[in-house]
Amino acid sequence: QVTDINKLEGEASINNRKGKLFYFFEWQLKANWLGTSCSGVKYRGTVDVSNLSDENDEDNLDISVSLCRDQPSTPLLDLMKRSGIKEVCKVLGRYSHELKSEFSQGMILPTADGQKPSAPAPSTKNQVKTCKTQISSSTKSSSSPSPCSTGVRISTCSFLLTETFLTSPDELYRTFISQEFAQAFTRSATTLDGWRGGRFQLLDGSISGEFTDLVPDQRIEMRWRFRSWPNEHYATISLELVDQGDETELRMVCRGVPAGEEETTKEGWRRFYFQAIKQTFGF
Repeated sequence: QVTDINKLEGEASINNRKGKLFYFFEWQLKANWLGTSCSGVKYRGTVDVSNLSDENDEDNLDISVSLCRDQPSTPLLDLMKRSGIKEVCKVLGRYSHELKSEFSQGMILPTADGQKPSAPAPSTKNQVKTCKTQISSSTKSSSSPSPCSTGVRISTCSFLLTETFLTSPDELYRTFISQEFAQAFTRSATTLDGWRGGRFQLLDGSISGEFTDLVPDQRIEMRWRFRSWPNEHYATISLELVDQGDETELRMVCRGVPAGEEETTKEGWRRFYFQAIKQTFGF
């Protein structure tokens, strides 16, 4: 059984745009499991889930199971890999359904005739609910993650950007994950660890974050923030590099930007990344 969840990082948000709900969520979690052999010996291990998001269904989750370092080898590990992972997938697969049915309650939706029900009008064009949460340590594998009815809430938005660079995907990829290249195009003090889990600080700490996934020459995913944002709040950013022959198209998806910061964030990326890279390297 899964005894407790000791790591849960990410966010979930729902946007109400023109009467239609858009769901975004992205989580990384780590849980502990406990098993008992036929002889009564107890074994402990961990379960890691790195890509629970709206883009991945339960059949595409990246789940790894391992024993704690001080535990001897046991057939229970193979059992967890065969059957335990399937049970974890089922539980996490219910999360999307519960997010839509419970977390979206109270958001304004159109009625069957296309008219919105009578309710106080929101103060902004798009109504967004975002939640960060921790799961109780009593969670077991037969129960599903709570759709977070409590916790820190902040209004957020999402956006897309595309940009074309006159270079190859491998050169552009290296530009984003190399400290030497980053320090060159930012022209400021920079620290950058270009691997999964590596952290970075650019422009004397005005920009900071962490690489969450790296697919060489194809995709870069990160947690990213401006220093002026609320403490510990990060946007999730995905950069997809598409080979167009003599050039590379960069497709950027940014989620979880604080409401009111969308244009500032767009301008920051255009100025401090896209334009700076082109001016520095001639891309």
